[in-house]
Amino acid sequence: MALLRVNPTRMELNKTKKRLRNSQRGHKLLKDKRDDLVKKLVVMATRSRDIRKIVEKELSIVFEGMNAAQALMNPMAMEVAMMLPKQSISLEVGTQNLMGVDIPVFNYDIKNENDIFPYGYYGTSIELDNALVKLKNMLPHLLELAEIEKSVQLLSQEIEKTRRTVNALEFVRIPNLQQTVKYIRMKLDENERGNITRLMKVKDSITHAKRES
Repeated sequence: MALLRVNPTRMELNKTKKRLRNSQRGHKLLKDKRDDLVKKLVVMATRSRDIRKIVEKELSIVFEGMNAAQALMNPMAMEVAMMLPKQSISLEVGTQNLMGVDIPVFNYDIKNENDIFPYGYYGTSIELDNALVKLKNMLPHLLELAEIEKSVQLLSQEIEKTRRTVNALEFVRIPNLQQTVKYIRMKLDENERGNITRLMKVKDSITHAKRES
């Protein structure tokens, strides 16, 4: 703890006490914010874990289908079939404010959504068809996973920032202000006792002078 450099006056005492109250109020608000952020982070992290499991399972199925299609099809036919996709995706990235943190929100639109096969059926395998259908269906999960994982990262950074501020208030600023208030009060009490002592001496001098006269 360290005393703040102040003049021990009544005015400075009131100012320091006000700063102490504001710091204590801010400390409580930031602690509440940190706790709420941690709760939301736990919920998001759990959802992220669940979505990741789904995505990993779906990707495994897609890779198996693509590998099976490569084994059954002519390599050139496979390359030609995938050369000119019919669909295109436009992605719009927005933000949503969550307790002072701007987390991402993804909105997407698929052109030719119902026409996913960029090839004719001759010379291709059903395994390739199934892999592309599965890949299309997993797109919402992929975007949700990206959205949640970025949100988890941003919330974690905000929690760490808030934690540092809470600790600085709790272990540095508030104790320093409390110690400063104590110091000013002590100095004011000393000055008051000194003034009383001087007044008593003056009174005694006047009384003694009257007696001699």
